[in-house]
Amino acid sequence: MNNKVDTISAAEFKATCLELMDDVARTHREVVITKRGKPVAKLVAAGPPPSLFGSLSGSVEIRGDIVAPTGEEWEADAGS
Repeated sequence: MNNKVDTISAAEFKATCLELMDDVARTHREVVITKRGKPVAKLVAAGPPPSLFGSLSGSVEIRGDIVAPTGEEWEADAGS
């Protein structure tokens, strides 16, 4: 999770608010909105970040036995 807090002026926030809200919802980073250099508001994601548990489920395929010897001769084993 990214704990970085960015700062943006109110004028810049007004011009990019929809894009910024989508970014905050996706990345869960916080954005402090300033007016004349002073913090006035903070934009944060509405809910907790998604769990990483199970996020790679179904993305790996095991082909054959990855533990059994392959029978291939190694140069390092030639002297034994």
